[in-house]
Amino acid sequence: MKTLLRQSAAASILACALLASPSFAQEQSDTDANDDDFHRTGEIVVTAPYFERLDLLAGTSALSGEDLAQQSRGQIGDTLLSLPGVSATSFTPGSSRPVLRGFQGNRVAVLTDGIGNIDASNTSADHAVTIESLTTERIEVLRGPAVLLFGGQAVGGAVNAIDKRIPRAVPTEAVHIDALAGYGSATDEWSGGASIDVPLASRFVIHADGSYRKSDDLRIGGYQLSPVLRDEILDLADEEEGEGNLDEADELREAAENRGRVPNSAVETWTAGLGTAFIDDGGNLGVSFSIYDTKYGIPGRPGVGHHEEAVSTGEKVAMAEGGEEAVTIGLRQYRADLRGEVETGSGFLEKLTFRAGFADYQHTEFEGDEIGTVFKSQGFEGRAEAVQANRNGWRGASGIQYMSRDFEAIGAEAFVPPNRTRQLGVFTLQEFDLGGVHLEAALRYDRVSQEAQTLGIDRSFNNVSAALGAAYLIGDLKIGINASRTGRAPSVEELFSDGPHIATQAYEIGAPSLRSEKAWNAEIYARYDSTNVDATLTVYSNWFDGFIYEDATGAEEDDLPVFQYFQSDARFWGFEADVSARLGHVGGFDVVLDGVADYTRASISNGGGPVPRIPPLRLLGGLELQSGSVDLRGEVEWSDDQRRNAAFETETSGFTMVNASASWRPFGRNRNISLIASANNLFDVTARRAASFTKDYVSLSGRDFRLTARFSF
Repeated sequence: MKTLLRQSAAASILACALLASPSFAQEQSDTDANDDDFHRTGEIVVTAPYFERLDLLAGTSALSGEDLAQQSRGQIGDTLLSLPGVSATSFTPGSSRPVLRGFQGNRVAVLTDGIGNIDASNTSADHAVTIESLTTERIEVLRGPAVLLFGGQAVGGAVNAIDKRIPRAVPTEAVHIDALAGYGSATDEWSGGASIDVPLASRFVIHADGSYRKSDDLRIGGYQLSPVLRDEILDLADEEEGEGNLDEADELREAAENRGRVPNSAVETWTAGLGTAFIDDGGNLGVSFSIYDTKYGIPGRPGVGHHEEAVSTGEKVAMAEGGEEAVTIGLRQYRADLRGEVETGSGFLEKLTFRAGFADYQHTEFEGDEIGTVFKSQGFEGRAEAVQANRNGWRGASGIQYMSRDFEAIGAEAFVPPNRTRQLGVFTLQEFDLGGVHLEAALRYDRVSQEAQTLGIDRSFNNVSAALGAAYLIGDLKIGINASRTGRAPSVEELFSDGPHIATQAYEIGAPSLRSEKAWNAEIYARYDSTNVDATLTVYSNWFDGFIYEDATGAEEDDLPVFQYFQSDARFWGFEADVSARLGHVGGFDVVLDGVADYTRASISNGGGPVPRIPPLRLLGGLELQSGSVDLRGEVEWSDDQRRNAAFETETSGFTMVNASASWRPFGRNRNISLIASANNLFDVTARRAASFTKDYVSLSGRDFRLTARFSF
């Protein structure tokens, strides 16, 4: 019966998904009808990144304006979940990084305005991404040859958050204000953010922004623990009781019976930023300074003791359920940015652009009130590009990129030694419009140096990446193919780890002899764009030579299973589809049917089995009534079971969620004032994300009523 119900639900949603895709998941232009923010309208915009103006063959999925306001969550991974091919690590409400086509960590580039985010989110799943969507203008998911602009390691793609801190335009008003405020019932979350742009003269702009977000423990629809973990904890309680440890047995049973809430999952985050820019017809120059500060809980896995020495007292503390010390992370990043460009006039080059950022990052893992482990990082990234003028359909950009990072972990869980990373890259992206045929070609060289000072190890890697793309336009239909060969240097964690890593519940051991990971990537797509129907279908495959992954050795260290990094061949393949169909006009409303479908399958060669934490088949279908002042939407999301698991993984049950929303624009669609009411997971189902390390004890949000107000004037 369960299988029959699942198949029936899948068939129903697939009918919607194949007919449509969420309106906010479409490829978007810079002049969205519902976005009159002066940052985007092009009144005096002269600093739009080059890749935004390219007709990217692989397309761009994006969130901006009212859609971004409605989807905004505390972490960027959870914000982007409605886009095709996107999942999230969902470690906790305070830490969630994007997963693209099954890839996560270092295989996905997370960028702020075209350069690295310069935080520690790619070193561990429990580390937050330092991007706040409340003050972000637009978030894009990029794929295809253009991704080589940002590094050969981003085989899954790149996520680029475009903020407003360095102004791109001089407002026509004396003061321009953007504001966003919201409430969410599932975590009793209150959030608000605002930015102000003031022209000091005809060419100078000053900008200030800030945000605050506070939420309590996450409310969920059922038991906190998955059935497998719950049975395991109850068996452990019986063992403790049999040994006469009655208090421990009671604590374990209490943890197993906990439902309705995830303990120690509260979050509090604030940001502040200040920027200024000189903007002129001949170029522009701007700087900004920002602070990101967050404190969030790390839910403990019941039954796992976490006994380490606290730095300040040397006493033993514990992280587990049942009254033991809770672990929280306090994180702060100070960041300075520089952006500029110079128009070169007529000739081969159109302009020269440069972008740089420096960040001082620190986060502390507290065990109760004691300091457990401190992570410190100082990083710099800069890039300069020469943008070519359009010469009879040929245009492009070439440049150089440099990145450096010094990283140190201090404390009992410093599973990575102090290290230094240096990366130098040169790249070019060329685009050719031959009438009905469109071509893209990209080439990149990277030299990466990874040094672990205390170990006396210094590794260097040289990688060449290349990509080709071609598209053929037949009326409203574009058919294309992209192919690339990429190289990724092993990360510091993959090379030098040696210690207990509680985020992954493992004792991790790196492999200093790892070589670069090579990948051959191909995708075929069809994109249809007409007055009433927009549709895209992409089928992709990735073949890896030397895919780097963790696997259990069968040994134990510090009461944790030992996981070591290995290399083997691997293959990923899957598809993405998104469609939006305008069905007609009824009672003053346009009727739009939309949907998304995505799937990834990944295996390690030579008997290695499935790659861990791969999202299953997902279908999302919705029906929307749209008018100038009111939008009404209902949608259903269905996720299949994930039964293709690595040997150390548990299965993930599928789920079906029903969501609804209503948007009201009192002054019409051409004014950025809107009120949004939404109800997510209406039937309060228990759902777990297959890509998450913590899926067995941190489920997704239960029923969540949200109110959002957005203003721009």
